[in-house]
Amino acid sequence: MTGAPRLVYLQVLSTVMTVQAAAGSFLVKRSTLSPACPVGHFPCGNLSTCLPQLQHCNGVQDCSNGADELNCEDLSGWSGMFRVKGIPDPQGWHQECFLSEYPRVCDCQETELECVDVNLDSVPRVSSNVTLLSLKQNHIKNLPAEVFVQFTELEKLFLQCNCIETVSSSAFVGLHKLQKLYLSQNCIQVLTAGTFKELHNLQWLILDDNPIKIIPSQLFMGLKSLFFMSMVNNSLEQLPGSGLCTDTPALNWLDFDRNLIKQLNSSIFASCGFLTVLFLRQNEISVISENTFSSLRNLIELDLSGNKLHRLSANIFQDLRSLETLNLSGNNLSHIHPSQFDSLACVRSLDLDGIDIPNIHVRMFAPMKNLTHIYFKTFQYCRLAPHVRSCKPNTDGISTVQDLLASPVLRVCVWVIGFLTCFGNLFVICMRCCIRAENQLHALGIKCLCCADCLMGVYLFFVGVFDVKYRGEYNQHAQLWMESTQCGMMGFLAMLSSEVSVMLLTYLSLEKCLAIAFPFSTMRPGRCQTLIVLHSIWVLGFVIALIPLRNQEYFGNYYGRNGVCFPLYSDETEKPGAKYYSIGIFLGLNVLAFLAILLSYVTMFLSIRKSSLHLSCKTRQLRQDVAMARHFFFIVFTDALCWTPIIILKVLSLLQVQIPGTVTSWVAIFILPINSALNPILYTLTTSFFRERVKTSLSRAQRRNTESLSKNSSAMKLTFLRIGGAQI
Repeated sequence: MTGAPRLVYLQVLSTVMTVQAAAGSFLVKRSTLSPACPVGHFPCGNLSTCLPQLQHCNGVQDCSNGADELNCEDLSGWSGMFRVKGIPDPQGWHQECFLSEYPRVCDCQETELECVDVNLDSVPRVSSNVTLLSLKQNHIKNLPAEVFVQFTELEKLFLQCNCIETVSSSAFVGLHKLQKLYLSQNCIQVLTAGTFKELHNLQWLILDDNPIKIIPSQLFMGLKSLFFMSMVNNSLEQLPGSGLCTDTPALNWLDFDRNLIKQLNSSIFASCGFLTVLFLRQNEISVISENTFSSLRNLIELDLSGNKLHRLSANIFQDLRSLETLNLSGNNLSHIHPSQFDSLACVRSLDLDGIDIPNIHVRMFAPMKNLTHIYFKTFQYCRLAPHVRSCKPNTDGISTVQDLLASPVLRVCVWVIGFLTCFGNLFVICMRCCIRAENQLHALGIKCLCCADCLMGVYLFFVGVFDVKYRGEYNQHAQLWMESTQCGMMGFLAMLSSEVSVMLLTYLSLEKCLAIAFPFSTMRPGRCQTLIVLHSIWVLGFVIALIPLRNQEYFGNYYGRNGVCFPLYSDETEKPGAKYYSIGIFLGLNVLAFLAILLSYVTMFLSIRKSSLHLSCKTRQLRQDVAMARHFFFIVFTDALCWTPIIILKVLSLLQVQIPGTVTSWVAIFILPINSALNPILYTLTTSFFRERVKTSLSRAQRRNTESLSKNSSAMKLTFLRIGGAQI
């Protein structure tokens, strides 16, 4: 809500004139009658009923009193303070004018005068009883001394959009009843000390969108009643060192957005005891002294977003006991102390969007018992705040706050692809064992490939099982799940399957290339060499998958970085060892393997094509070449379809490019296992040799059945004849 249009919140704020007196009543206190709910569940108001997080704010009334659909918007801070009803309707105002003198191009209502966009180049003559004067969007360049001295009853003065360049230090003399002064969107560069000294009843001072560079130390002298001040989008590089509230003890709302402020020292807000809202977003603040906010005990909202903060003192917020909304988003914080938020028991909205937190831990947010809305850079952090009712982003494309697998499509895919992968590979293993191949060593390699691919199906089954287990309450188990042994073993299986499959495909492609391109060469491996290579591939794959599990200090939680336990995405919180290891595996070994397979099949096809030119029956050979080319194309295409997206995903993540979560989810559940599901078809079921052997086996089985039936028929006839002869 802090990003709402400024005009809207100023209009709402204008209906509230007693902020100081009510400052202590803004804190929302939880009812002592609410039931104690388990983690991840929240009460139905004061009823003794608890519902899981997914049933709150989902558009469906699940509580009998409808409490699950109440207070779903983040109305912390100022937006919660000023939910005011009954704003008067301008159309109901009286149209009679009580001013005896004013320009006829202006609109008058009672004692209020609007001279908006009527080409005035100076302040016009108006009756002294005017209470509201609007001179917006004119061509007034200067405010000379005592220009408003006759307007002794004036309460509201609007001077926006005039490109005012100079303001005399005595321009506002005589405005003892003035409550609101708007000077925004002008060309003011300098304001001298004492400019506002006679505005004793001024409550609002708006100086937005001016190129003001310096605030003189006594600029606000005399503003004893000022409670709202805004200087947004100026060129301020520093604030007065002697204190902003020395001359404005009643200041309640302070807005310095979009300036050039670089640091905050401990004396700036020393006298601002009544301040409840402080906006300092989109400045260049890089240093904040430890005691800067120590006097702001009534502060309700603090916005430091979009600055250049790298570190914060561990005790910087310790005195903000009334704070409800804290926004630190868009900073470059490299470290957050575990006890950073311990004193913020009343905070209901915490924004850490855009911040990488390498040392993030559930202990950081546990003391914030009233926290209802939290905003992180990545969904993975949400698992560390399971007691918070609303966490954003609420999905990474793979998982949501409620479920391990985000969408029903993913849940269906994980079971379907898992079944096809396991069944297809087991079927090929059985068929290969039953049908004797001409090349037994190549067939052994295919069986090993099917075993590796079958592990990917087992991995998908485990994902589906744990998705069912945590359905509806995933967030409260997410942290333990990602750090669990089961998640690590699932990642181990997926990595073992993926890398052994890659290396086996490479070996089979090279072996077939040698057999076709060099048919009379003695370089082809024998039985002993083949067994050594196959065993070495499995051992190497096992080592590759096991290394991240054996050194947690160097790799961190390598497999447990997402709900499906596979290291697809890299970010700044990933340990250097894990990042370099991923580069070596996915951008080193896998890329080289794919290039070797591509080169092997190109060599094979060119070799077959060259041999066919010497044959006499060119038409038949052309058909065979086309069939072979089609088969080779699908093999290389499926390999590219699987590995290219993973390689691209890794490169983009290393370049810190934001990748939509849905892309990651489809890569993990659909693209990654595609080779494992299609390899049995491409390397066995679609080959001409396999089809011919299946036909031959079926023909033999049919012939044996026919012979058996004929023998049985002859035996039965002979039996009948013997029985008939015996009877005769």
